[in-house]
Amino acid sequence: MAVRAVRGAIQVERNDREQILQGTTELVREVLHRNEIDPDDLISIVFTATPDLTAEFPAYAARLLGLTDVPLLCTTEIAVPGSMPRVLRLLAHVQTNRSRAQIRHVYLRGAAALRTDLPQ
Repeated sequence: MAVRAVRGAIQVERNDREQILQGTTELVREVLHRNEIDPDDLISIVFTATPDLTAEFPAYAARLLGLTDVPLLCTTEIAVPGSMPRVLRLLAHVQTNRSRAQIRHVYLRGAAALRTDLPQ
């Protein structure tokens, strides 16, 4: 079994606790679903948020999903002028039999514009 990294992002409507929790929950669930990842195969997840999202930690949503024994980390994205606002991102490290080419990175809502090269 190999260790692979899976990326994902979602844009939320506003800096609101419920928006951050709902967006993060949707993103985590979709990453797990599209890649057929069992939560026991998660090694860690790094969450980032654009500097305009401060109402809640994205990792808290993962804890509410039951990922209580997975190492989680939250950090802030670089504030690049003109970059897309209100974006939550994740980088999940997983154990999987999938090849790198078989990994399905997930970009939802407005964040889909960040990776137009990927199938949705």
